[in-house]
Amino acid sequence: MNHLQLACDGGVATVTLNRPDVRNAFNDEVIAEMTACFQDLGARDDVRCILLAANGTAFCAGADLNWMKRMATYSREENLADAGALAEMLRVIYACPKPTIARVQGDVYAGGTGLVAACDMAVSVDTAGYCLSEVKLGLIPATISPYVIRAMGARASHRYFLTAERFSAAEALRIGFVHEVVSAAELDGKVAELAKTLVNAGPQAVRLCKKLVQDVAEQAITPALVQMTVEGIADIRVSPEGREGVQSFLQKRKPNWLPSA
Repeated sequence: MNHLQLACDGGVATVTLNRPDVRNAFNDEVIAEMTACFQDLGARDDVRCILLAANGTAFCAGADLNWMKRMATYSREENLADAGALAEMLRVIYACPKPTIARVQGDVYAGGTGLVAACDMAVSVDTAGYCLSEVKLGLIPATISPYVIRAMGARASHRYFLTAERFSAAEALRIGFVHEVVSAAELDGKVAELAKTLVNAGPQAVRLCKKLVQDVAEQAITPALVQMTVEGIADIRVSPEGREGVQSFLQKRKPNWLPSA
């Protein structure tokens, strides 16, 4: 990988954007690398959760300027293919069977907000700024919108999509876009704390819980949805992992997916 760094330790994989000279802006190469990386990590049994991080002062400034210059000359067909690749990257991150945490150490602009929103959780440093800047360029945040709107809600999206205002980490927390805001000194500790809870939980249960949220969120509570939830809990209760988790709790011992030492 030319633009990403990958490290794995204790079931936690860390994918780090490594283009600090361009504020970790992405282009077609970064998109391809990120897509392949998350597909690979999602299929690995030794990976229990994935951290998305970045080097430098910014988390992600959105689209790379040189890439944007190329896009300016694209036909509609070329733009469709280009946007399709970005959409697939976001879908792969969002649908990754492993839980994901965005470690936001700096500013997040435009398409970068899509990366944060596609992750299951986000921890932000208190000095980070956020901005959905597309309308300033006569564009719209279309490809990232399914994820950003799910993360911050429609009401906040109306404001920040339309105004392209910069907003603070405290505001990102208030509207639900990030889950925690901490000082720079506390960032790694909070991320590690969340990662530990994910590694300690039943891997099948975590995977199915993630899918459960995605399947149920904002759906009408219909008989079909209720039946799906009934079948979901019944299936996991009789699974080997479900039985082991309940038995270990009742027997006051560690479940078999945790090290015995």
